[in-house]
Amino acid sequence: MFGLGNGEIIVILLIVILLFGGKKIPELMRGVGRGVREFNDAKNKMQSEIKKGMDDKPNEESN
Repeated sequence: MFGLGNGEIIVILLIVILLFGGKKIPELMRGVGRGVREFNDAKNKMQSEIKKGMDDKPNEESN
């Protein structure tokens, strides 16, 4: 995962816990989750619009 070993990941997690504290981490993760969800929603919307545009285009050309 990103070229990091298990020991390095554990050190990073410990630093995050020390910086933000145990009470702030759930709030931080909720914010990250919301951001990921919004990104995926926007990505899916764009994909559906592109597919819809591709489906509509042949019908316009045949008329």
